[in-house]
Amino acid sequence: MKESNFSRRKFLTGAAAIGAVGAVGFNPLASCTTGGGGSNAAAGGGSFKQLSDLFIPPMLETAPDGAPLRAGVIGCGGRGTGAALNFLSAGPNLTITALGDVFQDRVDSCRAKIMEDFNIDVPQENCFVGFDNFEKVLAADVDIVLLCTPPAFRPDHFEAAVNARKHVFMEKPVAVDPAGIRKVMATAKVAEGLGLKVVTGTQRRHQSDYIDIYKKVATGEIGDIISANAYWNQSKLWHRNPQANWSEMEYMIRDWVNWLWLSGDHIVEQHVHNIDVINWFTDTHPTKAVGFGSRQRRVTGDQFDNFSVDFVYDNGMHMHSMCRQINGCANNVSEWIRGTKGSTNCVNEIYDLSGNVIYAHDYGINEKGEANRGPKINPYVQEHIDLVTCIRQDLPINEAEGTAISNMVAIMGRVSAYTGKEVTWDEMMNSDMKLGPTTFVMGDVGIVNTAKVAVPGEASQD
Repeated sequence: MKESNFSRRKFLTGAAAIGAVGAVGFNPLASCTTGGGGSNAAAGGGSFKQLSDLFIPPMLETAPDGAPLRAGVIGCGGRGTGAALNFLSAGPNLTITALGDVFQDRVDSCRAKIMEDFNIDVPQENCFVGFDNFEKVLAADVDIVLLCTPPAFRPDHFEAAVNARKHVFMEKPVAVDPAGIRKVMATAKVAEGLGLKVVTGTQRRHQSDYIDIYKKVATGEIGDIISANAYWNQSKLWHRNPQANWSEMEYMIRDWVNWLWLSGDHIVEQHVHNIDVINWFTDTHPTKAVGFGSRQRRVTGDQFDNFSVDFVYDNGMHMHSMCRQINGCANNVSEWIRGTKGSTNCVNEIYDLSGNVIYAHDYGINEKGEANRGPKINPYVQEHIDLVTCIRQDLPINEAEGTAISNMVAIMGRVSAYTGKEVTWDEMMNSDMKLGPTTFVMGDVGIVNTAKVAVPGEASQD
């Protein structure tokens, strides 16, 4: 893979978003699941919430009964199929009535799995293939759409779904570039005005143990937050080798987690989970980043396989973010927050200043009389329970903007690591960066042989 001399202008300039901050606003926590704030991340802020101020979903074990809800799946790969099964597991009177993907085999495998697990036969006439599949799914008399394609397509699909007046579940990340983030933020406002319910794939916000610890942090259990760490270090994910019968576009989409324009790199595609937890608990987001990373062993695509980023907040607080996808290395997927009175691993324990456990989440006892090792309800199902509950009980839920903000933080870190420069939130919000081709065709588009891996420190200042 060729190396590049990325122009800083490509990343940091452009007037396309001037005024965008004011246009879309910043209220990422005005939703059913994210509640009305955290512990006022500023060190010494001392502004904590009452439990009554935190709008937490009912956290039911199954969604309430109601009129049938029909869902369409857009993106029928592994995650799309998983989301379909999670949705069908969420409660009564739920069904899948339409499927769409760019590949026939993906539609066929998803359809077969739905039949196998739930005895639901999605009508063949409601199974669509091609880049316009999302339009056909939206026109197929569905109430909800599950957006599970590679994230490059998410902003346009979300906009189309909201314009079609559909409730939405969409996987994270919600975009790969600032242009896409701004579109998602604007569409989120439209959805809110229409009373549509939107849940994103940040399932930790629907996980009972995380919510328990979040409530304690929000009400002051560890004092004012003064620092944070976020990690997603794991082995190599996966890749696909090109096949003789695949076009260039087909190859890239089937290998999507390794291509920048499709996935946003793994700091955006995967590590956004951990960054989002810190945003959620602190009720704010970093405003600048200095990071580094490299490509050591990735065998396809044009991405890095490791990042380390120092995120800084307006109040001077720092969050260290680290993510890696390399075999044979130390693994760690976690979040940590430290306060003036103690610290937490965010998921199930709180510690005093000496590191002693002062609170541990109670997972309860199972039918065998043994202690449960995790939440009773799978959080991947719980987020669909919460979506259906909010639809049927007409509760407000719209996570799109909050996830877009976490997504933009990850993009800010990626751009800093790629360029080797300090990058600010305002630069990202005003960047005209838009990745990928302008049109989508299942053929040769001239990307694979020209894609270049970023070389930090060689970015032009022009």
